[in-house]
Amino acid sequence: MRRDKVRDKVRDGVCGRSAEGTGSTGNNGNNSWGATRGVTGEVILEMKDITKRFPGVLALNKVRFQLRRGEVHVLLGENGAGKSTLIKILTGAYKPDEGTILLRGEEIRIDNPAHAQALGISAVYQEFNLIPHLDAGKNIFLGREPLKEDVVKIIDKRAIYERSSNLLESLGAKIDPRIPVKRLGVASQQMVEIAKALAANAEILVLDEPTAVLTEEETERLFSVVRNLTARGVAVIYISHRLEEVAQIGDRATVFRDGEYVATVDLKGADIDIDYLIQLMVGRRLDEKFPKARVEPGCEVLRVTNLSRKGVLHDISFSLRSGEILGLAGLVGAGRTELARAIFGADPIDGGEIYVEGRLVRIRSPRDAIALQIGLAPEDRKTEGLVQLLPVDRNIILASAGRVSHRGILNLRRQSEVSWDLVRSLRIVTPNLKQKVMYLSGGNQQKVVLAKWLASQSRIIIFDEPTRGIDVGAKVEVYQLMNELVRRGVGIIMISSELPEILAMSDRILVLHEGRITAELTREEATQEKILRYAAGGGERAAI
Repeated sequence: MRRDKVRDKVRDGVCGRSAEGTGSTGNNGNNSWGATRGVTGEVILEMKDITKRFPGVLALNKVRFQLRRGEVHVLLGENGAGKSTLIKILTGAYKPDEGTILLRGEEIRIDNPAHAQALGISAVYQEFNLIPHLDAGKNIFLGREPLKEDVVKIIDKRAIYERSSNLLESLGAKIDPRIPVKRLGVASQQMVEIAKALAANAEILVLDEPTAVLTEEETERLFSVVRNLTARGVAVIYISHRLEEVAQIGDRATVFRDGEYVATVDLKGADIDIDYLIQLMVGRRLDEKFPKARVEPGCEVLRVTNLSRKGVLHDISFSLRSGEILGLAGLVGAGRTELARAIFGADPIDGGEIYVEGRLVRIRSPRDAIALQIGLAPEDRKTEGLVQLLPVDRNIILASAGRVSHRGILNLRRQSEVSWDLVRSLRIVTPNLKQKVMYLSGGNQQKVVLAKWLASQSRIIIFDEPTRGIDVGAKVEVYQLMNELVRRGVGIIMISSELPEILAMSDRILVLHEGRITAELTREEATQEKILRYAAGGGERAAI
């Protein structure tokens, strides 16, 4: 959709057909997608003038949202825009300070998550809410177990497994309900979560970043499940930072920015201009999605020779230069994260050598790596990159306490100065330095992780999935930060499952398959097709 045409359709903050319209489906009559869906003009949910305040933060300011039966309504916005807060209000985790919620035309008050489920509202979050040691069937009916009609009511296990099997089969999931959840893959656990929502008779299903850790094939299967659900009349609220999915799965999209409603866009009426959606989200144009700085690499800062770990890594050898971004590509299970952890001393190695600035070193723990000015921004920032219960400033100086202390005594003033400098330069949104990091948005938590390694003045930084789960505006800020680091001479190893990101930001690319390097590609010769071929085990590695 051309930008000028979209602007012509904007009326009172709404793009395309009005979200407060007269029962339009949001699809034209020739749209085959809409014809196979359960989209109707019936409004099942309406949230009006919703306001939510936290200490020092206005999270939502009189926002509105409308959902129709049988539609997929995408919720867009940067981290901190208010999406999660709205969903937590809808699912009963938070109570709004102001505003009205109408469900099936009647005003309601949602007291808690159990009440929300009783009303037919369920959510599948990015971090699943399953009990690992219980089997799939027991997870699906946990708290709602069918009982045998007898003198003494006892749980009907046969009914649990029969109904669970039927639910999973209806989703196209070939999962034995007797298998413990901990033995299932991520995609299968997600199906168990969706089945659990259906077991609670969900009419409104929230999917929060559902494809974040799925393969392309698993994503297609999920989309098929979503289509089947909406064909039955289930309304889906879909939250994702992957804008390429928006037009593929969504009927409409509502955009929030800084806790305020911006627009509702019809996604099926015409071709969607992704750049314009980004502009709505961030309030400015992003002329480059991947702003790569051109920096001439300097001397070698890291060399890994024949690094091995039994059953995981096999004779890994490569080098990294100052001012260089070295991309690590590969399929899930290829050994990329394991390699990062081995270099950082988080996992032991069985053989091989590591050289830092030409000197042979022994890295037995993360403490050793930090002393050598090596940093790791891990894939799981919540549990491995941050201490959730500590405030922002304490998290920032975790790896550099020596800079802000004297003879073992912490200099609080110096801690505050270092932290504020990084909060300002990285544009970390927090009411103050004493805010617990667990209350920050995902993008701001990622920035705190990066601030920690900037504070430590690391010369080598490993970024493991640095932009996973953060919005497009925050992604660009992370790329710009990486540019600034390489300009200072920092050597960066970047692990990413996003091939466009790897291709755009890397100076060289190593491809891993089953713990081995199968290819080393220059920026000029790398293509998605080549990376995928080598990631699947095809071809032989070129000599370094």
